[in-house]
Amino acid sequence: MPSKNAIKNLRRQAAQQQGWRCFYCQLPMWDARPQEFIVHYGISPGLAKRFQCTAEHVEARCDGGKDVASNIVAACLFCNGTRHKAKHPVDAARHASVVRSRLAKGRWHPPQVKAAFSKQRMPPV
Repeated sequence: MPSKNAIKNLRRQAAQQQGWRCFYCQLPMWDARPQEFIVHYGISPGLAKRFQCTAEHVEARCDGGKDVASNIVAACLFCNGTRHKAKHPVDAARHASVVRSRLAKGRWHPPQVKAAFSKQRMPPV
């Protein structure tokens, strides 16, 4: 099993390649400085927590997925956790489709998220 540092590096690499946007919901994420994210977007600490950047295994480790760059994407804590807490977890591509469909209907993140992220700004990392 790789070290936490290896996963951290893979997560950061994926996040940079994705422009610090969640693989699933495509919204901005933060890595190390939540306070800057909170101030930048004018959201509460509780709401900001759901946008913490996490390493997401496209193929889950329990299904044989490896800790390698080609299997790691960056996802916000909420999207990542939601995928894995489901009674019958779906693959990453299907989860992305579900998330984006629900997001388009305003049924994924709380309503204040849309207002906070409505301006095209780069997130503080």
